[in-house]
Amino acid sequence: MMKKMALEKRDISASRLVLGCMGFGGGWNQDPITKEHIKSAEEAIDAALEIGISMFDHADIYTMGKAEKVFGKILKERKNLRENIILQSKCGIRFPEGNAPQRYDFSKKHIIESVEGILKRLQTEYLDILLLHRPDPLVEPEEVAEAFEQLKSSGKVRHFGVSNMSVSQVKLLNAYSPEPMIVNQLEMSLKKIDWLEHSVLVNQKAETEVNFADGMIEFSRLQNVQIQAWSPLANGMYSGRKLDYLSDSDKQTIKLVEEMAKEKETTNEAIVLGWLMRHPALIQPVIGTTNPSRIRNCQDAIRQSEIMTREEWYSLYTSSRGHKMP
Repeated sequence: MMKKMALEKRDISASRLVLGCMGFGGGWNQDPITKEHIKSAEEAIDAALEIGISMFDHADIYTMGKAEKVFGKILKERKNLRENIILQSKCGIRFPEGNAPQRYDFSKKHIIESVEGILKRLQTEYLDILLLHRPDPLVEPEEVAEAFEQLKSSGKVRHFGVSNMSVSQVKLLNAYSPEPMIVNQLEMSLKKIDWLEHSVLVNQKAETEVNFADGMIEFSRLQNVQIQAWSPLANGMYSGRKLDYLSDSDKQTIKLVEEMAKEKETTNEAIVLGWLMRHPALIQPVIGTTNPSRIRNCQDAIRQSEIMTREEWYSLYTSSRGHKMP
């Protein structure tokens, strides 16, 4: 029997891979959008659609809102595209303004105003999924619940989720909201696998802001929360990007990925993503590149996840960490 992702169990026809749109729209500045920005985004979208990606991930802050504006211009030109894709965006991070520092804002007012801005920039009437972008220490879950209820009843957002949150933070929001959090987007890759170690280690100090020791993987599987992985390709470490510093384990893993890709007649990207997707939680990678060739290099990831043996999986794990599984 074919296993279903958590989103599929909720009758959301999402693809196994997601295209992250953080790179759309040029730089993180107020420069105007150019024809070249639109062309670059179109080429990335076309490459994604070509390999079966039908889900696109945004955030209101990406390139200062320009990423959504560019995508919106493309949606306006392609009349049939919107109803054939799953569109997700995020809100909650606020940049410095005047004397105010960068901060998080999960107030009802900010969430609703943010969604209005997102919909306007994307030139769409609704979002399939809205994520709260990282935890807000000052969150009032009652306000979040009110915002979600208003957005749901108005038809502006169909489903809700979070990013970079712990089990306790998700449980708190769920306790007040009639709309369950159906997504948690976390940093995960062959390089960044603290989440994995914390699922098998006890009393291990977390190295990341999120405490995965509280059973995030297991909780998500039990509650049908879709785990999405941002930066799943580890910034291209294993697929040709030249980095200033590489540890011995990094170099060893790069070599192993290359050997496996050659043996299986596939790409480095497919091996790296396949390793992540091999996990029974059916993790959904959000690939952030806008390079059409690199996007196409990810096409074989699903097949690689299906044929990857336990021995191959553990070999990559051991190599990337420089030690065996405890």
